[in-house]
Amino acid sequence: MPYAHITGWGTSVPEPVLTNDDIAKMVDTNDEWIRGRTGIRERHIAREDQSTATLAVEASLKALELANLAPTELDLIIVSSSSPEYIFPATACLVQDQIGATKAGAFDLLAACSGFIYATNMAAQSIRSGSIKNALVIGSETLSRFVDWKDRGTCILFGDGAGAFVLQASDKPGGVLSAVMHSDGSGADTLTLLGGGARHPATETTVLEGKHFIQMDGKAVFRFATRVMGSATREALELAGMTTDDVDLI
Repeated sequence: MPYAHITGWGTSVPEPVLTNDDIAKMVDTNDEWIRGRTGIRERHIAREDQSTATLAVEASLKALELANLAPTELDLIIVSSSSPEYIFPATACLVQDQIGATKAGAFDLLAACSGFIYATNMAAQSIRSGSIKNALVIGSETLSRFVDWKDRGTCILFGDGAGAFVLQASDKPGGVLSAVMHSDGSGADTLTLLGGGARHPATETTVLEGKHFIQMDGKAVFRFATRVMGSATREALELAGMTTDDVDLI
């Protein structure tokens, strides 16, 4: 059985920076309040000529260069995003075309904050099964375009950027050792963007009602995340035959 190794990685971060002091000019908050609750000092915001797809392409090319892999050698491209370029076609297909990965299958995955882990695991499992040899996994977001800049609970959190991994088959033991994937749909209404889908298609009414902005119950999300991230981490370590004492970097 082949192993799935990460052989390349790349990032794309927009140059414009929005600091906590900048946000304090828009809503009732300050740098100390934001840093104390989130650890965030600043966030990067995409320019008008940048998008989820353009950031994804830039990160992908860097990852491929580091892996010394030609785009035509890719078998699979997965883009994880909660702010895709369009409802369809898939952002992954746009990336596939723009980088020249003519032999790769491509699709998008929407799993919010967990999406990049889901995508990496799916690519790794495809490599382990022997069905593919080379995969490109991308996480790309322009969530700033769905933020209500008058909502203190959300506008402090979200920024824009992209990251990419190249995964390749190898006979050398190691690589991606384990991953766990869980969901809890009962909390769907705690973090949502209601507008633009089949339930609430874009209309003047949905725009006026703010349905195209991110809506979040911050306390509920925090309680859930702090509980399940720890348990999922322990489960992944156990699957890999490791303990927390073996971990050097988080």
